[in-house]
Amino acid sequence: MEYFKFILSFVMLFIGGELLVRSSVSIALKMRISTLVVGLTVVSFATSAPELFVSIKAAFAGITDIIFGNVIGSNIANITLVLGLTAIVFRINISRETKQFYFPAMLTTSLLFGIVLYFFNEINLYIGLCFVFLLLLFIFLSIKKSRKENPKNKIQEEINPESTISIFKAVLFMILGILLLSFGADFLIDGTTLIAQEFGFTERVISVSLVALGTSIPELATSLVAAFKKEENLAIGNLIGSNIFNILAVLGITAIIKPVSLSKINDASVLFLNHPLFSDFCWMISTAALLGIFIYLMTKKSITSFEGFFLFSSYIVFMYLLF
Repeated sequence: MEYFKFILSFVMLFIGGELLVRSSVSIALKMRISTLVVGLTVVSFATSAPELFVSIKAAFAGITDIIFGNVIGSNIANITLVLGLTAIVFRINISRETKQFYFPAMLTTSLLFGIVLYFFNEINLYIGLCFVFLLLLFIFLSIKKSRKENPKNKIQEEINPESTISIFKAVLFMILGILLLSFGADFLIDGTTLIAQEFGFTERVISVSLVALGTSIPELATSLVAAFKKEENLAIGNLIGSNIFNILAVLGITAIIKPVSLSKINDASVLFLNHPLFSDFCWMISTAALLGIFIYLMTKKSITSFEGFFLFSSYIVFMYLLF
């Protein structure tokens, strides 16, 4: 029964995330926000909702390995697995705004996360509040920048009528999505604990791999659909924004509700105290740096299928070393 609930949790998280994406995009586009910023803010928050619900449930259960493993593993999967697979199928164009502002914001957020854990060994209430404040500042600056650079008629040209729904349906989808995410997170936590106990894996390994993969399904579905519809800004914006939201929103909101700290068991695996080349955090920073190399030094204006294959291969290597 627990295994069935574990598999069902992925389905519930996917459907719940999809409902949140559809409702959020419809509301945001009607507010005159560009598709890039929609991907960076609204869609990113919606697709990060599974990570948020899973982390909150894990915090109340006292399982910090799942919280940190889920966030770090999802950030690794977003760049290597999701962006890699998307770029293999569709060439992803990189906008000037992404190179100048949004990618540096993601890299800075990732480094800030590592600095906080290294010096404080926890994310307490005050750090959580700071994370949420930085997130709100990022959203404010993104929307302000978008409305300044994109006049209303240009935003209207970006809107796909088929992707928008009525406000009533949007609110209904949002409520259903939240419910599915809540129950799906419960099932996933229970299933993760069971698998870790039965197969002898630590909860950190399961969370960085299976849990992170499951909570990254909405990002994968959204990016592939967006790329198929030639909305590359939405695809890349969703992934970069999701990595920012995973740290500032997921960890920030979770810490406000219930502060989380590193356990003695996962200190070395999450950070870089004993094995810097194989720590989860260093893998996350390395994948971000690899994406930066592709954006600024390689083809510069796009992520090619070759680069996508390289990113995807690095995810396979990470999973192999993890197990």
